Amino acid sequence: MSRVARLGAFIVVTLAVLAAGVFIIGGKEYLFRSTYQLKAQFDNVGGLASGADVQVGGVHSGTVHSIDLPRKPGDKVTVVMDLDKSTHEIVKQDSVASIETEGLLGNQYLAISFGTAGQADVKNGDTIQSLPPLQMGELLKKAGVILDGAQEAIQNVTQAAGNLKSVTGKVDSGQGTVGALVNDKQIYSNLDQSMTTLHATMLQAQVAVTDFQENMEALKHNILLSAFFKKRGYEDSSGLTANSIGGLPQAAPVKSFTYTAKQLFDGRDSAKLKDQKSLNAGGEFLAQNQFGYAVVVVSAGMEGDTQKDLVLTEARAMVIREYLVENFAFDDSQLKTLGMGKQAGANLDADWGSIQILVFPAGTEIPPNKPAPAVGSSTTDSSKPAQATAASTQKP
Repeated sequence: MSRVARLGAFIVVTLAVLAAGVFIIGGKEYLFRSTYQLKAQFDNVGGLASGADVQVGGVHSGTVHSIDLPRKPGDKVTVVMDLDKSTHEIVKQDSVASIETEGLLGNQYLAISFGTAGQADVKNGDTIQSLPPLQMGELLKKAGVILDGAQEAIQNVTQAAGNLKSVTGKVDSGQGTVGALVNDKQIYSNLDQSMTTLHATMLQAQVAVTDFQENMEALKHNILLSAFFKKRGYEDSSGLTANSIGGLPQAAPVKSFTYTAKQLFDGRDSAKLKDQKSLNAGGEFLAQNQFGYAVVVVSAGMEGDTQKDLVLTEARAMVIREYLVENFAFDDSQLKTLGMGKQAGANLDADWGSIQILVFPAGTEIPPNKPAPAVGSSTTDSSKPAQATAASTQKP
């Protein structure tokens, strides 16, 4: 073999080795990072594939290493995942793995919940608990059955209404009299039967529609459809005051973080966060320091509808609290919210409003939670934000 031929063969072999190395390294996302393995078992993985994303608290923290089929019928499918070593402090023995989907038709990934403080740490190779994946097909099938039942009930209502219209039309046209209607047992029996049928079909329609609404509400909150509703910032005001308090204490906070609404949110009337990273300093302080409790205080500017701005500030406080709880490890019962509505004063953006995270020392008495609003009433008592204004402007 000539020297040129040997050189060419050497170059070809070298390029082949380099190409193989690129493919091998490209398939190993955590090749140069310290990881450990956990396992979870499922009856059905619902299409989850090897290499899929693994998220801890909504943050990408690993990949699915492999999916092993059972050795015999009746056993479960085993999912083996590689997790970054940094998650070892928050993933505990009581953590739960679940298969989720990004949006309605997005990719599937494995989600792992935070463990409980005080629980034992997981070890390399441990198997944690799991939840069965949600089957969208079954939910849609049930919704279809309910729709068919509602349609049939509506048809019965229409038929019964036609019968009733026929009877009343004869009365209006002068055929017979009220006395004949009362004394003629046959006419009375037919009308009574029609009214009974109408009442029964109306009840059937009401039950079917109620079942349909309940199942559609379940579909709406399903993780598969969550992306559609999150575009609106928040769905309704029913849960805005779940962690809300009626006012602030007279004690001064030991630490405060202040933001403008324009800095954090993507619209004047929106509760959808656009710059979550600005909240990280406050979240890290809560996770790294001892404190009594903290309050997310949100105020609106002086423009716009008063009642809508009150609901908006409660919604903004709620989404900020959810972001901090989901991304930083601390006792979420220590984080409260307070929507102030419209507030005039210093440090308020005239158009959008402002946000404060106030941290109070241990031993500070927590004001009572704001009572849930009655149906048809306003979301909050307008007098309470005014009482809390002076306390919310105190500096540590």
